[in-house]
Amino acid sequence: MNGYELKQKVQAGGIVYGTMISLSRNPRWTAPMADFGLDYVIIDSEHSPRGRSEMADFIAAFSFSGVAPIVRIPIPDSHYVTMALDAGAHGILAPYCETVEEVSDVVAAAKWRPLKGATVRKVMETGEFPSQATRDYLEARNRNSVCIIGIESVPAIENLDNILQVGGVDAVFVGPNDLSITLGIPDQYDHPDYEAALREVIRICQKHGVPNLFHHQTVELTTKWLREGVRFVLYSSDAREMHNGFRQDFGMIKDVGAEIEGVASEDVGESQEVI
Repeated sequence: MNGYELKQKVQAGGIVYGTMISLSRNPRWTAPMADFGLDYVIIDSEHSPRGRSEMADFIAAFSFSGVAPIVRIPIPDSHYVTMALDAGAHGILAPYCETVEEVSDVVAAAKWRPLKGATVRKVMETGEFPSQATRDYLEARNRNSVCIIGIESVPAIENLDNILQVGGVDAVFVGPNDLSITLGIPDQYDHPDYEAALREVIRICQKHGVPNLFHHQTVELTTKWLREGVRFVLYSSDAREMHNGFRQDFGMIKDVGAEIEGVASEDVGESQEVI
């Protein structure tokens, strides 16, 4: 699936499935990941220390895997948007957007690359292009580009209706850790205020016809919000799933070993990754 197909499926009411890549760096990881049944991955460069060249290699490998590679850029800035797309990404996730100006800058770079400066600002403000040929060319060139914005704070939610009037946003991401902190209830994902905030995001996004990604780390939370209207599923991360898989399998093996040894069994605990 490429970026265009991803957008088409969600816009038609379908569900797409993806995960965050926080740890993997070697392009050889793309082969097994392609067998997981994923439609897309988000390769993190906000919290993960990836260089520009290794990011390009990773993106290139995913492009041949049938899984659409999307990059979470460090900040909502047009320069980072174009760097990711020039490297071959099928889209970007711009984190922690709070203003119309930030989102307009991101959308302009994602949808109308390589227009810059006064010309692209005019496009965003008035819809006027240098010519119809220019518009047709840029639409074709950026056909695969998926533009996702991060709404991760109380001010962002309060401004979301205005933000989505910019147009060109393909999906709205929520980072639960960041949002719950700004709500004053860190990591309390069953708190009424947190749930009310997510429902408000869904309400506003549905008004504008924009799907949501809520990046939860448990099956229970992910399926809860899937039932409440999320269609752009973003679940867990490569690091967390590796941890949980080893924890489960080795936990059962160690239980038997502890029984044989006559000692108490130990649990390594949940993954502590916050991303």
